Amino acid sequence: MKFKKASIFTTLVIAVLMLYAVISLVMVHRQTRQLQDRAATLQQQVSEMTQSNAELQYQIDHSEDDDMIESVAREKLGLVKPGEKIFYDTSD
Repeated sequence: MKFKKASIFTTLVIAVLMLYAVISLVMVHRQTRQLQDRAATLQQQVSEMTQSNAELQYQIDHSEDDDMIESVAREKLGLVKPGEKIFYDTSD
């Protein structure tokens, strides 16, 4: 059985198709890498938000605690007890 020699046109078409396939493969690989990096970033954000939610839930659970209420009032709101004086060190 003899094989017919491929024409130049057929060889050119096959070469163009192979080039297209290689370029497509490289682009898909690059896009996959970018998506994996994005997924890792999002996973890190999820972990940070989960930790933040746990801290907030702790604060909610202990919101009835008088010491917790007082510390929030002092630190976040700047409140003081009646007759209490606050001194600030300005020597720095």
